[in-house]
Amino acid sequence: MSMKHFLPSTALALMIGLGSLTLGGNAAAANKWDSLQPDRDEVVASLNIVELLKRHHYSKPPLDDARSAIIYDSYIKLLDPSRSYFTAADIAEFDKWKTQFDDFLKSGNLDPGFTIYKRYLDRVKQRLDYALGELNKGVDKIDFTVKEDLLVERKDAPWMKDQAALDELWRKRVKDEVLRQKISGKDLKQIQDTLTKRYKNQLARLNQTRAEDIFQAYINTFAQSYDPHTNYLSPDNAENFDINMSLSLEGIGAVLQSDNDQVKIVRLVPAGPAAKTKQVAPADKIIGVAQGNKEMVDVVGWRLDEVVKLIRGPKGSVVRLEVIPASNAPNDQTSKIVSITREAVKLEEQAAKKSVLKLKQDGRDYKLGIIEIPAFYLDFKAYRAGDPDYKSTTRDVKKLLTELQKEKVDGVVIDLRNNGGGSLQEATELTSLFIEKGPTVLVRNADGRVDVLEDENPGAFYKGPLALLVNRLSASASEIFAGAMQDYHRALIIGGQTFGKGTVQTIQPLNHGELKLTLAKFYRVSGQSTQHQGVLPDIAYPSIIDTKEIGESALPEAMPWDTIRPVVKPASDPFKPFLAQLKAQHDARSDKDAEFVYIRDRLALTQKLMNEKTVSLNEQERRARHDQIEAKQLALENIRRKAKGEEPLKELKKEDEDALPAEPDDTKPEDDAYLSETGRILLDYLSLSTSVAKH
Repeated sequence: MSMKHFLPSTALALMIGLGSLTLGGNAAAANKWDSLQPDRDEVVASLNIVELLKRHHYSKPPLDDARSAIIYDSYIKLLDPSRSYFTAADIAEFDKWKTQFDDFLKSGNLDPGFTIYKRYLDRVKQRLDYALGELNKGVDKIDFTVKEDLLVERKDAPWMKDQAALDELWRKRVKDEVLRQKISGKDLKQIQDTLTKRYKNQLARLNQTRAEDIFQAYINTFAQSYDPHTNYLSPDNAENFDINMSLSLEGIGAVLQSDNDQVKIVRLVPAGPAAKTKQVAPADKIIGVAQGNKEMVDVVGWRLDEVVKLIRGPKGSVVRLEVIPASNAPNDQTSKIVSITREAVKLEEQAAKKSVLKLKQDGRDYKLGIIEIPAFYLDFKAYRAGDPDYKSTTRDVKKLLTELQKEKVDGVVIDLRNNGGGSLQEATELTSLFIEKGPTVLVRNADGRVDVLEDENPGAFYKGPLALLVNRLSASASEIFAGAMQDYHRALIIGGQTFGKGTVQTIQPLNHGELKLTLAKFYRVSGQSTQHQGVLPDIAYPSIIDTKEIGESALPEAMPWDTIRPVVKPASDPFKPFLAQLKAQHDARSDKDAEFVYIRDRLALTQKLMNEKTVSLNEQERRARHDQIEAKQLALENIRRKAKGEEPLKELKKEDEDALPAEPDDTKPEDDAYLSETGRILLDYLSLSTSVAKH
């Protein structure tokens, strides 16, 4: 689609003499931020964005009072997600604008967005000054014998009545920070230094706020009210990279997002530097970054783009991350240090790999081919240059299938776990290896036109038994391939609900920065969208990743799942008659399998802990609760170890800060509980279908 700049002819006229909107508040503080004002370029860019979204966004929702309320609520949530800065009086003042942001944006009036942000800066400064004042009294003066609690889950808490109520909340917050660090083993001097430095750094960065920072936060909130993948990128960010999607591959190979005051890992790039360490995982939180062996910089409270700048660096250099693992109990702040050597992700490291899974079932030995596909890749450079040996997912998988068939395997399992997608062309090409011919995916544009991508090569390359193993981090192109395999009833889909990203974005340059906007949506050949819901497996495994934390449905304003007219009505489903039996046999096995039992019990414990909204600020009670949780985690670990014939642990292992990155993985497919069980389900199906065919 060709897209040009759209700037209403009235835009320049509207910019002249815009009324300045101010609210009450601390006058001295207001003066401090007075110089932060929108400039002409930002006003023009905002009007461009309004027009581009109106004309070209996939769903074209109206910019009206209802959208204004979404923008307002999202903006307040972005600035103060834990309701710890604004007072009830601040919110009462802002509320009068709740249904007016549509009018402000259409007229190029950015003042309300700036006014709210400047009040936020004012309130944050007051809180940091207060916290530093509390620390200056000395952390050794804090009384941890008092029985009092802190509400930590504050997203739905009432707004604090006044500054005195906020002081009391922050007294408890500082006490909680000190207690968390004390329990994780730091001495009082370390704690005093760490927290003083943290708050002073946050204060210093607050004083460096630019008008561009305010514009980006405000306009991004507006853009993301349409959907989470529609973003405004400031000139700085547009020049570098899209911070909401990925770090440069010459970084650590991780996708990050903001999570209140911390930065959360959303996904690891397969075969990337971070993934290779085997010491970080999705939903881990990064709280510190150090260059090589230099001092660790505390990044709690930093903006995402600032943290990313610290993490990125020249190829071959080392970055150390201080990480709170997602596997910790929700209020356990115990962290570990992970060293990562920055490097580019090489195409050959992401290449599909094969192995053979040997299983004994019903008194007979079986061999199953395993093909692991970490990403959907295509070496465009070699492809365009006409190199006959260019690398691509489909070519590599075809070669691996040929080798596996020579080994006389009884069936094939394709492992798509953690595959975040890649080339759409490759998802279509790969589908063509397994179906006779026909449509593979539908792309619906904003004007309602549906383009059908098709496999035009008659005949399937591999016709044998097939299963696909997916999880929450199987996304985008993975979901298109898995959806086609399910809709054509060509493979059993096993594992977890997939990510659910089923939209297409384009980048549109602006006079100031860029706009990334959603302009199309993917649909399966059955007419079902992959958006929001993802692909639901035929047989589900317990998820190691919390689907409320990671996935499209975890993102605010995610576009909905829907359906359009199907283009394929496949023949009868060969799996359907056996699914209940397959599930029953799987359940019987997994109830006794140490790994499945451990994952289920660990998930249940985590969910229970997540429901704890308050923490005790009494040291004795807090330590007792911490020990109780550790004892439960240790007991679960030892049940698993005992079932596998391993020695039980006396205490939970703590990560060694100086540990070298994990050695290359030499585990056998039989050691992977999910892979083995997927193989067994495929063999169950073969056995059941053969027995029915005989009768």
